[in-house]
Parts: sequence; structure tokens; C-alpha cells
Amino acid sequence: MSCSNEPEEVVLDLSEASIIVSDSLHDAMGKTIVQVLIEEVERRTRIDWATSEFDNSKSSILLCLENDKDFIEKYNSTIGSEKSTLKNEGFRLLHQKEEGKDLLWIIGADKRGLLYGVGKLLRLAQMAEGKITIEKSLNISSSPEYSLRGHQFGYRNTANSWDAWSVEQFDQHFREQILFGANSFENIPFQKPDSSPHFKLNPQQMEVKMSEICEKYGVDYWVWTPAPEDLMEENAHENGLKEQEAFYARCPKLNGVFVPGGDPGENHPSVLIPYLKDLASVLKKYHPKAGIWVSLQGFNEEKVDYFFEYLQTEKPDWLKGLVNGPSSPPLAYEREQLPQKYQYRFYPDITHTVRCHYPAIRWDQAFALTLGREPINPQPELYAKYFREDVDKTNGFITYSDGSHDDVNKVLWSQLGWNSEQDIHQIVLEYCRFFFGSEVAKEAANGIFSLEKNWSGPILENDGIESTLVVWKQLEDKYPELAGNWRWQQLVFRAYYDAYVKLRLVNESALESEAYKVLSESRTMGADVAIDSAIKVLNQRDTTDRMVQLRRKIEENGETLFQSIGSQMSVPKYQARSAERGAVLDFLDIPLNNKWWLEDEFEKVKKLSTENKKIGRLDFIRTYETPGDGSFYDNISSAAAKHVTSETDDAIDYLWENDGMSRKRLSTQLFQFSPILEYKDLDPEANYLIRVAGYGEALLRANGERLKPTKYEKGFEQFKEFPLPKKLIGDGHLKITFDRPDEEHLNWRKQSRVTDVWVIKK
Repeated sequence: MSCSNEPEEVVLDLSEASIIVSDSLHDAMGKTIVQVLIEEVERRTRIDWATSEFDNSKSSILLCLENDKDFIEKYNSTIGSEKSTLKNEGFRLLHQKEEGKDLLWIIGADKRGLLYGVGKLLRLAQMAEGKITIEKSLNISSSPEYSLRGHQFGYRNTANSWDAWSVEQFDQHFREQILFGANSFENIPFQKPDSSPHFKLNPQQMEVKMSEICEKYGVDYWVWTPAPEDLMEENAHENGLKEQEAFYARCPKLNGVFVPGGDPGENHPSVLIPYLKDLASVLKKYHPKAGIWVSLQGFNEEKVDYFFEYLQTEKPDWLKGLVNGPSSPPLAYEREQLPQKYQYRFYPDITHTVRCHYPAIRWDQAFALTLGREPINPQPELYAKYFREDVDKTNGFITYSDGSHDDVNKVLWSQLGWNSEQDIHQIVLEYCRFFFGSEVAKEAANGIFSLEKNWSGPILENDGIESTLVVWKQLEDKYPELAGNWRWQQLVFRAYYDAYVKLRLVNESALESEAYKVLSESRTMGADVAIDSAIKVLNQRDTTDRMVQLRRKIEENGETLFQSIGSQMSVPKYQARSAERGAVLDFLDIPLNNKWWLEDEFEKVKKLSTENKKIGRLDFIRTYETPGDGSFYDNISSAAAKHVTSETDDAIDYLWENDGMSRKRLSTQLFQFSPILEYKDLDPEANYLIRVAGYGEALLRANGERLKPTKYEKGFEQFKEFPLPKKLIGDGHLKITFDRPDEEHLNWRKQSRVTDVWVIKK
């Protein structure tokens, strides 16, 4: 296996290098840093590096801190005399030639910085069995842009894999996250020992072990600990403090305690603030440098005003900072209101695809129905966009995550937190080089970006899905040694799953169209006969060899991922917490057309009193999305919607019912709260009717003018109708918008939304 295509003279061979360590690194943290370097190189090359004294016959790697002046002068006086540009956690990586000797310096502003320098070396080096090289021109000086760069790792049953992990797996995983720039890890304590069938260790013991791992690597340990849900209940305040104190006492290291103001909890800040103040006093007894953080998630305007007035008036020292999470007030508003003495942390959701903080944009519903809320979701382009839009308003982030499926996104955010201007292609390339090897890195990186493109636009128009599968199949064949690598397994799984969904969608869409053709003959064959014939069409299944092979591969990969990292892709087979929690194998057979809705509608039609009524209803059913020449229909949040110019401000497939097995019409499972639709070339002389389906209110405007309805039903699959005045479309253009009703008091699941819009030419 070739290690590098570069000419030998520009490459430094470190295969037989000695490691020289300054005296300041002989403590526990220093030994850990050296251990990480030696072990990670040995894991990839089988080279057994060791520390030694200076040896003139070999290349040397020198590890030290920036203030180790005597050590630096001993081997090269010029470096020590240079003016430092490193900030906290920064590092320098430098190759020098000194008296014919190759020296590779890893210099840290502090011990964390030295560990990040080791990480950069490991990500840049070309490694193969028995060989490790690096470019001789190496000269990097780097410090992090954001002081807080972390991820949540809740050891609980809602995580779709971590509850099956051992201490050793967490140790290795935290190490790998650190080598990509993370400096904080947040656990969710107080889990019941019997709450997951997968626990390898009592969660109260794992809480302490995770703290010990963070102490070992010199990074911060945080916990997410909600207040009692109702602090007004008798003894709730006191009991909450007692539970917290017992936890603080047994934790060797604790840096931050994040108490969400909501989700869960509905406490008013007038009772939450005193609880937090007392909690801070308890925390200081055991961890004097730790801080209390709070979010305003779910706060209404009155609660938000109360909280900020308190901060600005009292300026409490016991509070460390504010956290912005899903359903918090806008980032820019909180930043403006927050006094400068407090830090501001972002808590973004980089783990979910629907019903979430950062929904997948215009995701085809076939993916939403099958891959659901927690699929394997590498999306470097999308999450880099989100990062650059939001994080600059904060001091940094600890992301929300609920499993290993978002591993690429975590590394991306850690690295953008180090330098937000980094090329994301370089980040993904380093990810692949580090985890898969130098030889495959470029191809695998391209494969990751291809997986993201699989989710771009309507599936039926995306020709790249098949080619992405070809890429990963070729990589599988070319690099069989990676079959045991769980990150590799995840990416391969997605390639097969996406292709399987597309093949099913092609087939099932054709079956639905064929069923509608059958229904169009109902006047000739009779309504009941037409229904029975249409059902036979809809019940056909694709049993071709390719479909069978794809499904078998998906199920085999699901088993492999369960064995490697406890990935629970099925509720009945792998005891996933629920269907929403990454149980994608349970949705391999869910209809991707309106089969279930049609079956239920057909039962209703058969009960109608006359043949004419039956045929009339069948005509409506089959033309639901095809209202006729000169008319238009849009399934509002469908990836294929032609006239929708807005993006969904929450997510698709919101009607999560019956564990994801909703029988409602597919378009009813898509929504926007206030969509925008635009049309061109309408006939100014024609009469048009705007029809809307959805739930609740629909305060419709046409070219800015509020229209009055002639029909106004508020239930699912009922209709509101608005005649369109000709004067509004004199130029043939139409823009439909919707005012938001005053529904802030309602849970978002109960708020009004729009699912379908027709512009019907009369």
C-alpha cells in the first residue's frame, strides 16, 4: 500500500522517529498526551514508537509547552526567541532541519493545546502499515476561534446507541472527538438502572466514569440536569437540591451544570431563579470553579422579560451564563439583552432531521417516512451553513445529540469551532484520513458529500442516488479491511438504504398512478369493481432480485452496527427506545404512496348510498392532485412542490401518530405554518378559486390583500375556499401568503398549519 505519491525529498519519514518529551509533561496529563500519540499511530501503522533521549541517527518528534524555554533552547534556540501568537489551547506544528537532523516540533500553549497539536499531526500524516510520513514544509500555528466546543453524550435509553457502550468505548470516542478539537462533553445524569436493556454499567457509575475520562484528557465535563418540573410542589426545591448534591459529591470533575428553563419544565423564573441560586451554592462546595447555566426554552414574552430584568437589576455572580437551545428566544435578541459579564452558549440540535431545530431542507417525504428523525445524517454542507449563520452570536457551543449517527456533523462543528473559515472539504478529508486511512480518504470524503446530495430535491429527480451506491459498493470491494469500522458501516448502510427507498418509490408511485387509471373507468366497470381492481394494483410488490438484495444488505448492515456499537435500528429486534429513535429498519415496508389512505377512503366510498355518489367521490380522489388544465396544486412541503418559495420553519411528517404508521394522506403529513406560494402567467380574464387544506386557521392573502372565504372548514382533509378577485391578477402574477394567528399559547403541535393549496381555474 503506497503511503504517498509525493516526491521523497518533500516528505519527512517518521517511521523510525524517536519521541522526546519536555520535563513539564511528566505528570498524568503529559503522559496521557504522549500515550495518545503513540497508541493512535500504532493502531494505524503497527509502529511501536517510544520516548527516548535525543538520537542523532533518527528523526525526532519533540513535545513541549510554549513556556518550556530551556527545553526549546536545548534543541533549537530560534523557536524560543520568536514572539508567541498562540492563545489558550493553541498549538504549533513545525518541521525544522537542525545540523542535518529532522525535528518535528509539537508545541502547545498549554497541555490542551499540545493535545490538539497531536490531533492535527494525526489528521495530516500519511499512514500505512509500517510507514508514517508528513510534508517537510509543515509550519502551522493555530489557536481556536471559540472557547467552547463540545457535544452532549447522554448515557440514557433515548440515545440510539450510547446506552450499549462500555467505559472503554466512551474513552476512545471522547479521545477521538478531542483530536478533532472538542473540549467539552455533556452527560445527562439521574437515569434509572432499569431504563435501558442495553446498559453495560449502572448509569450512576457511568456518570462518574465519564467525569474521570474528561479529567484524564484535561477537558471539561458538563451535565444537563432539569429542575423539578413543578418547583411549587411541596419539598420539590429541597429534594431537587439533595439529588444534585449527591451527584456533585461523587463526581471527580465537573465544570458546567446546564439547567434548561423548559423542555422539560414549566417553572416561572420567579421560582426557578431561587432554585438556581441555591444550586450554585451547593455546586461551589464540591467544584468551586464550576458554573450554573440556564436556558429560556419555552419561555413566553413575560417570562423572558422577567428573567432579563432580574439579570440587569441584580447582576448575580452565581450565574455563569445563558444557553440558547431549541424554542429559546432568537439568538440575536438574547445576545443583545444579556449583560456582558455572562457567557453565552449555543445548544444546537445537529442530530435530528424532522420535528427539530435544524430540519432537513425540502426533504423528500419518502425519506422522512423511512429514515425518520434520527437517521445516519452526514450533512457537511448544511451544517456548515447553520454554523456560520448562528454560532458567531455566542461564545461557543455544546451540541445536542442523541446517538452516534451524527458523527460527521460533530467533527465538522468541532473543527468549525476551531476555525469557522475552514474548507469543509478539508475537514471531511481529514475525518476520512484519520478514521479510514490515507489511501481511501479522498474517495470516502467524496462519498460522504454524495450521501448528502442524495437528500437534495425530489428522489424521483435525483439521478445521483444510484451513482452514490455504486461509489460505496466499489469502496466496499476495494477496502474490505474497513468492514469492521463502525463509521464505515454507517456510511455504507445509508448508501444502500437511500437506493432501496428510491427503487420502492419509483415502483409505488407507478402503482398509484395505475390505480387512478383504473378508477377513471369506474363509470364503465362500476364503482365497487373499480375499487377492488385498484386495490389489487396497489397490493403489488416489487420482488425483483435487485430489491431483495438491497433489502438483505440493509438488514445485514443493521445487525453489524448493532454488534459494533449497539446501534438500535429496530424496536422489536434491537429494543430501540421507540420508533422515532433511529429505528429505520422498522419502516422498510411502510407505503411510499397513498395506499393506506386510499384503502380507508375506499371503505367509506363503498358505504355511500348511490352509485353516482360513489363515482363522484372516486373522481375526487383520483384527481386530488390534478385539478385540471389551467389549475395548479401543491403539496406544501413536498420536495417536488413547484410554486412554494418558502422553506418549512419546522419540519415535515409532523403527524407522528401510531408510532410513525399514520394512515392519513401523505400530503396531510406535510405542512408549513405560513407558506409562501408564487404563480406566473395566470389568465387575468379567468375566474379562479383558491382552495386550502390543513388544520385550524388559514389567514390567506393574495398579492397582499386578505381574502374572504366562502367555505371555511378547520379539520384535517377539510377545505377552505377563497374566490380570487380578477383585479388582483391583472399582470398574471399571484403571490399567496398566510398571516400567523395568535397561537403562542398553544403547543406547536396544536397550532394552525397549511398542507395543500390549489389554484383552480373555473
